Amino acid sequence: MLCACSGEQFKFDEPQQSPESLATRDFSASGLSSRTTGDWESKLEDIQVDEAESTLKEALSLNYEEARALLGRLEYQRGNLEAALQVFQGIDIKVLTPKMIKAIVERIHYRKPRSKGEIGPPSVMSMHSVSLLVEAILLKAKSLEELGRHSEAAKECRIILNIVESALPNGMPEGIGEDCKLEEMFHKALELLPALWTKAGLLDEAIASYRRALVRPWNLDPQILAGVQKELASMLLYSAVEAWHPLPASPQSSIEEAILLLLVLMSKVARGEIKWDEEIMDHLTYALSIVGQFELLAEHVEQALPGVYTRAERWYLLALCYSAAGQNEAALNLLKKVSGCSESKNKPHIPSFLLGAKLCSQDPMHAQEGINFARKVLDLADHQNQHFIGQAHKCLGICYGNAARVSLSDSERFLLHKESVNSLNNAALNRNEDPEVMYSLGLENMLQRNLGAAFDNAIVCSEMMAGNTVKGWKLLALVLSAEQRFRDAQTVVDFALDAAERIEQFELLRLKAVLQIAQEQPKQAIETYRILLSLIQAQRDIQAKNPEQAHILKSEVLAERNLELAAWQDLADIYTKIGSWGDAKICVDKAKLMEFHSPRSWHSTGILFESQSLHKEALVSFSVSLSVEPDYVPSIVATAEVLMKLGTQSLPIARSFLMHALRLDPTNHEAWLNLGLISKMEGSLKQAAEFFQAAHELKLSTPIQSSM
Repeated sequence: MLCACSGEQFKFDEPQQSPESLATRDFSASGLSSRTTGDWESKLEDIQVDEAESTLKEALSLNYEEARALLGRLEYQRGNLEAALQVFQGIDIKVLTPKMIKAIVERIHYRKPRSKGEIGPPSVMSMHSVSLLVEAILLKAKSLEELGRHSEAAKECRIILNIVESALPNGMPEGIGEDCKLEEMFHKALELLPALWTKAGLLDEAIASYRRALVRPWNLDPQILAGVQKELASMLLYSAVEAWHPLPASPQSSIEEAILLLLVLMSKVARGEIKWDEEIMDHLTYALSIVGQFELLAEHVEQALPGVYTRAERWYLLALCYSAAGQNEAALNLLKKVSGCSESKNKPHIPSFLLGAKLCSQDPMHAQEGINFARKVLDLADHQNQHFIGQAHKCLGICYGNAARVSLSDSERFLLHKESVNSLNNAALNRNEDPEVMYSLGLENMLQRNLGAAFDNAIVCSEMMAGNTVKGWKLLALVLSAEQRFRDAQTVVDFALDAAERIEQFELLRLKAVLQIAQEQPKQAIETYRILLSLIQAQRDIQAKNPEQAHILKSEVLAERNLELAAWQDLADIYTKIGSWGDAKICVDKAKLMEFHSPRSWHSTGILFESQSLHKEALVSFSVSLSVEPDYVPSIVATAEVLMKLGTQSLPIARSFLMHALRLDPTNHEAWLNLGLISKMEGSLKQAAEFFQAAHELKLSTPIQSSM
């Protein structure tokens, strides 16, 4: 008979019962049956059974459950999962759980380490027995896992956590694992449980298990603890499960909780507590990108230890962060360092040059720098980098087009326009399935008044995008407006509205209103603007009720604000044209309240004064507009018009204003028209006729967007 450490006894001379025969077939009252000793040794030649042998030698006796735990371990180590599982099934953990909890509590209470063989009070199980049984539960869970029964395995593994948490509600004290393997087995269970729930497809349970491992101090190794935190953050980010945290003052969303975990991990990396893990940075990049916290992301890129990134890589990542945050100038300054003298001896960083070309293509003032960046990519990229080559040609074409529009030389402008179309055509050859290339090519052809080619490009772009974005439809509407087909353009806009997202709907509504103005439908345009402003206000009310999401929609909020400003300015011009000066002033005042230093708002104020024959007041308003933006062409042309009305002595000054406007925008038909009027007033009828003809042709090919 073997007496149990828990006080229970088991008699091996009793009739054997299946599946108990697996546990008892190799044991006798003396510990090992002499009948089976030789067979026992042969079975264990290739198995690690040092601890099992130590237990058998040192323990005064084995009870029934311990015998099953040992034999189950041996069967598991030999790969006999079904046999091991059958052995473990005979251990009644429910009955033993209170005793195991009591044993752990007593161990912590007295804090007197005992040897493995020492027997505690008759009513208290030894810690070694507890460890043996916990290991049995863990091996049972692993056996079920390998057999594909993940949900059952998780439930078994959860028993270990329940036992230890019941005994140690304040966490694992130091020193408990010195003379037993309880702490080691518990740590393995903490790591295994969420993995089992994940394999079972129960992500809510997996997240709860990860949190369970983190909510108390369990003496986990810092690297293992970091792994648990990283896995939880990863699941919160990518599982598409919104798992609310049950604790008070907890994060408000899964993304917020994930970000907090990742920030904790990054601080540990910075302090040297854990090793650098690029996955942590990848997850943090994704998470902060979702919520629009690009400047915070830049801070953590800067905090990365030397050697993690090369200088070019660090500058490139920082440039990505700042450009995403809308700080393109800061991003360009960093990218210029990559192409600077300090990096001349290092391997060229092509992605940095390509990003620089892309950012420069968004601002005509950086057109020449963008051309230089794009040419570097084309010089460095080989035939294997077709993606880089295609993108470089696209950025090069856009930059050439932007450079043409700010060029003051007609010959240079002609050459730049030609280079722009050639580069975009090369991009189309390299990226023949890229709708963005066709969009850029169509836009450039439209701006150069190549309306037939622009129309074909817009159709191809729309077909490529297959209704997934309204850019293609919007381009088509603009091309149709340049052909004076306003009704068809409005039909395209109405069609695009059905497929548009919120911010795109706002842009399309404004375009629709401008088309209605072009068709001399001011009442319909005013109604469209009313709808647009009411939708923007409704969206603002929603954002006010959800302030925690304000930073997520920062870019959209800015776009909505700009659209609202443009809507008030458009309405002011409409009311001015129909003679409703009071309404026009209200709209202008609202626009100035939103952006006092907007050149267009002051331009609209001047137009309002001019319509009331208040020429001096109009000149003052146009002067304010030009003081804010000296190259604002509409105010330059409007100033010339007012000067023309003040008498013939002002005609030379007016002419100089118009010539300056044409240097900035050679396609401005109003400037050509006014030059014709000046020539007619001066008696140069032939020259006036040429100017009128140019104005007429440009007006017939001017897209509606240029008047927006």
